[in-house]
Amino acid sequence: MKKEFEFVDRREFFSTLARGAALLGLAHVALGDEPPKGLNPFAYDVARFSKTDPKLIGYDEVGRWPVGFSEPKRMAAGPDGQLYVCGETSVRQFGRSGVRHLDFIVGEQARCAAVDGDGTVYVGLRDHVEVYSATGVRRASWEPVGKKAWLTGLALSESEVFAADSGGRAVLRYDKTGKFLGRIGDKDPERNVPGFIVPSPFLDVAFHRDGLLRVNNPGRHRVELYTPKGDFETAWGEAGFGVKSFCGCCNPIAIDVLPDGRAVTCEKGIPRVKISSATGEFESVVAGPESFPENAGACSDLNDCVHGGLDAAVDAQGRISILDIVTRQVAIMKRRG
Repeated sequence: MKKEFEFVDRREFFSTLARGAALLGLAHVALGDEPPKGLNPFAYDVARFSKTDPKLIGYDEVGRWPVGFSEPKRMAAGPDGQLYVCGETSVRQFGRSGVRHLDFIVGEQARCAAVDGDGTVYVGLRDHVEVYSATGVRRASWEPVGKKAWLTGLALSESEVFAADSGGRAVLRYDKTGKFLGRIGDKDPERNVPGFIVPSPFLDVAFHRDGLLRVNNPGRHRVELYTPKGDFETAWGEAGFGVKSFCGCCNPIAIDVLPDGRAVTCEKGIPRVKISSATGEFESVVAGPESFPENAGACSDLNDCVHGGLDAAVDAQGRISILDIVTRQVAIMKRRG
């Protein structure tokens, strides 16, 4: 898989890693110790970050069930709260209790999905999007994007489809007939667009009814907001190992948005799901690494981690579900109080 991502802007990426190393060193000083001399500070023991202060956790797990895939990829919520899980060459629809209602085959490995209000399912394959009816009948297969394409996230507005392309380091914009409308996120200093740094295949996109797209920029450790036409609006987030920051080489890896505009972000390495305000202030932890011990052990090096990780889906009622791609299970979360 690494070969698919050799086109990363290496100068910017290693500059980001250097900043991360400095942050980690500062974290050790703040904790009263120092990284061992001669060792890569990234490889230093991060076990102390594997527990979450209970006061910061705002949700409880109320259910967990297997998805039946050997390699699940992403998850999406349907209009009635159903959950659609992508894996291997199919998409499976589950109720929130884990009962499977639908299983339909796609042309190749299903990598991501988004579900419209009428039940239409948009599925991202490696280099193109396919469209399926609410009962799993294929309606359309759009033109391939290109040899470097690696679709890893989909989002829908009322009239458009947005596909996060990790390979091309951009969000692709379509109308719902499959007509290509343009790219979002290409580095452009004149438009103040910083460009996405994507060291591993984790680029995601979410659309909110405020009319703005939320895109994770994992190599920059932040979330960026764009208009559908590609204008950069603002960004928030910072690198660090503390619960209010994004750790490792490249986080967050996935994003969704609550109905009120707050962001739900997922991380790998130290697997955790968090909620931030619409402007990026940390609010609470949905689930921390202690809830995903197998996932936490999937990455031996936080700076070269293409394994592990979580995905979260938010439904129209604001309920959050988490996909653990290591244990191949979905955790159903309930807000405290």
